[in-house]
Amino acid sequence: MANSVQWTAAAEALLKEIPFFVRPAARKKIEKFAKENGAAEITPEVYQQAKQQFG
Repeated sequence: MANSVQWTAAAEALLKEIPFFVRPAARKKIEKFAKENGAAEITPEVYQQAKQQFG
């Protein structure tokens, strides 16, 4: 996907802490959050901001 946001290795590691059955939905939400906030890549900081927003 050309329009998908890049993930850093550290952010990918954090994503792996999410149970596998909700991971695809979480990934989409975090990527959407990053795009809406103008982030070019998902870092642990962006991941944490998204996680705080979604609870």
